[in-house]
Amino acid sequence: MKNRSRSRAVFAFLILTVPLVFSFPSFAATPQVVVLHLNDTIQPISEEYLSRGLKHAADIHADAVLIELNTPGGLLETTREMVRQILESPAPVIVYVAPSGSRAGSAGFFLLEAADIAAMAPGTNAGASHPVIEGGAQPDSVMKQKMENDTTAFLRSFVARRNRNTTAAEDAVLNSKSYTEQEALKLNLITLISSSDRDLLDAVDGRTVTRFNGNSITLHTRGAELVTVDPVLREKLLDKLTDPNLALLFLILGGLLIYLEFNVPGTIVPGALGTLLVLTALFSLNLLPVRYTAVMLIVGAFVLLILEAKFASHGVLAGAGIVCLVFGLLTLVNGPIPELRVHPATAIAAGAAFGIITLVVVRLAVRARRNKSLVGVDALIGLTAVAQQPLSPSGQVLVHGELWQAESPHPIAPGETVKVRAVRNLTLLVDRIPARVPEPTNRELHSNPL
Repeated sequence: MKNRSRSRAVFAFLILTVPLVFSFPSFAATPQVVVLHLNDTIQPISEEYLSRGLKHAADIHADAVLIELNTPGGLLETTREMVRQILESPAPVIVYVAPSGSRAGSAGFFLLEAADIAAMAPGTNAGASHPVIEGGAQPDSVMKQKMENDTTAFLRSFVARRNRNTTAAEDAVLNSKSYTEQEALKLNLITLISSSDRDLLDAVDGRTVTRFNGNSITLHTRGAELVTVDPVLREKLLDKLTDPNLALLFLILGGLLIYLEFNVPGTIVPGALGTLLVLTALFSLNLLPVRYTAVMLIVGAFVLLILEAKFASHGVLAGAGIVCLVFGLLTLVNGPIPELRVHPATAIAAGAAFGIITLVVVRLAVRARRNKSLVGVDALIGLTAVAQQPLSPSGQVLVHGELWQAESPHPIAPGETVKVRAVRNLTLLVDRIPARVPEPTNRELHSNPL
């Protein structure tokens, strides 16, 4: 009876303890935080990198995503997509402007305000988010008002849900206001200031945040394992290609190499490398906002350069073509910030060099096409030859290293120089080249007075 009671007690104990044993690892598991680094302009490659990082965080069920941000800004359409991904992220998102000296300028300010937790390191700033179009040109008053209203409405749509200061946020758009970390904290634009990512994660541990969908979640980030997601090789290369200056240089250099291939056919390497560079440049420009009026200017520049080679305009057409080319290259990329525009020095140097080389090459091609093409024996007419045998009236002459049968109306001694007048039935008709009579010297003139 006692054994049966003891067995029942052991069985009951096992039933109660087994679930606790199997659930123990979940209580002891170390929290994980996925770390992303956005340290460049905001463009499609940044969006791709962010999307991959947020997906990885969802796959491993990370407790949070920490985005270390340092950007001068970027494209508004890309910013909208990145904000959407942050708002829809399954894991809470912490945007941290760091390290000291960094900024969340323009588009970066939108990403900062979209985060569940917005933080800044000491010595950082954020803001200056006024929308800019046409490479920095100012639109008319109506278009400007439309842009500002649309942008501020987009910003308010998530700043208000985060219970932050919408008035100060709108000021960053309407008046290009920029805030230090202390000003942003005082105006309730960020959650806290922290000197390092570890201090930040420890400071927000245990906080309850309200997600954009209305759900509340408590953060567990103290002592978390940092899972860094670095850009893959493809993203690194494409990120470099989004530099419009590099894309422009690739385009110009590729065009010059293709020119070289046309002028020296059969070299293969310049043509292949030039084609690769041009295609790479076109792919890079496809990632950037290209202004099609600038493309028309570049096409017009080529037309003017070709017309200069065909018609003598004393350089007027060539000058106009080079000016169009430089201005077209300068305005080719319609970037909202200087980092996404072509630098004036690059446009002037590349446009002037490419325009001059194009003009020279086209002139040479036109001149070669206009010249009469002589092939076969007709190419011998007008050449000089040396008699190898007495021509009385026929014999052999040496021309271009070849022996030809020749006839002369006058006797020619071996070694004399003759000129090919015509070709008849593979026989050269030649004439003697009269020897030059040397002019008398002063001494001879004085010794033989008239």
